[in-house]
Amino acid sequence: MTPILPPDPEAMLRDLQTLVELESPSSDLAAVRTVQDVVQSWMETLGAGSEQLPGDVRRFRFGEAVKPNARPVLILMHADTVWPHGMLGAMPFKVEGDRAYGPGTYDMKGGVVMTLHALRLLRGEFPAGGVEVLLSADEEVGSHLSRGAIEAAARRARCVLVVEPPVADSHALKTGRKGVGMYSVALQGVAAHAGNKPQEGASAILEAARLVQAAQALADPQAGTTVSVGRIAGGGAVNVIPAHAEFDTDLRVSTLAEADRLELGFRALRPADPRVTLTLSGGLNRPPFERTTGTAALYAQAQRHAETLGFTVGEAFVGGGSDGNFTAPLSPTLDGLGAPGDGAHAVHEHIRLDRWLDHTRLLAALVADPGVN
Repeated sequence: MTPILPPDPEAMLRDLQTLVELESPSSDLAAVRTVQDVVQSWMETLGAGSEQLPGDVRRFRFGEAVKPNARPVLILMHADTVWPHGMLGAMPFKVEGDRAYGPGTYDMKGGVVMTLHALRLLRGEFPAGGVEVLLSADEEVGSHLSRGAIEAAARRARCVLVVEPPVADSHALKTGRKGVGMYSVALQGVAAHAGNKPQEGASAILEAARLVQAAQALADPQAGTTVSVGRIAGGGAVNVIPAHAEFDTDLRVSTLAEADRLELGFRALRPADPRVTLTLSGGLNRPPFERTTGTAALYAQAQRHAETLGFTVGEAFVGGGSDGNFTAPLSPTLDGLGAPGDGAHAVHEHIRLDRWLDHTRLLAALVADPGVN
């Protein structure tokens, strides 16, 4: 393999500033598309063939990836952020010492810029099967529209590299993630005057209080399963037996078996008062990213490349989800290959410039030689 030379730090920083100063909240598709347009122009300058797939996914293909039966190295990244318009006023792009701050720097515009420059470092020498890059528009809100394109690409891929950031303030890559889901429970009771005829009412709030405890009891921390009721609402006038209540529950699971157990558990929830009806919606949004032998092989290869480049990477299993959750059951997947730093979804969001170049070279080396067939 051709030695991977260091990238141009000033060019990377300029590109990062360009993307960060294009605010792209998931709720504003036009703004997200503007970021996609800029990245598309950069990719085409590198020689990529580009196209738009269903679900507002941009696809860029290099080398043999354009051939019908190719098995490319697939890189996943997204253009949307969690930040609303106007956050640049409160947290402008800035560089202080070895840190670059701003909305989306860490999650994940730093990773998008890394991908561009890592591909540039290959100087047109792409691996067998080529390279395919997907840039989605809705990762931060669950990838509901882009999931189909991502899974279809993963089924064809030799392996999948996800440029979400490493574990905060570390060199740890991600070899597993919990599955993520949400259930919504709506309860409809019977309204009545709370003073004159309370016996004629059926309290939806009382049932919600019982069922919140039943839902929380489905958690199994030893199995890595968490259940958290994060929102509850209901009732109206205080002197009326409340006829409506609802609550939303976040769940995280380490295995598909646990996801199935929770599905059965939520579907078994029943009000104690037969006059109250229950409506359940939701389910698992992202399947668990379980550490497969393919992922282990990718991680071992990343370790070897990092050692050659003069640093050490670790691995971690994390609770948050990514598009890697969709691809891990379909193709060897390694996550956390983006920009090192800290502060995802927080006002101190930043990347570590003193580590950024090393991880860009690691990404380039892994694309060129992923160590899996």
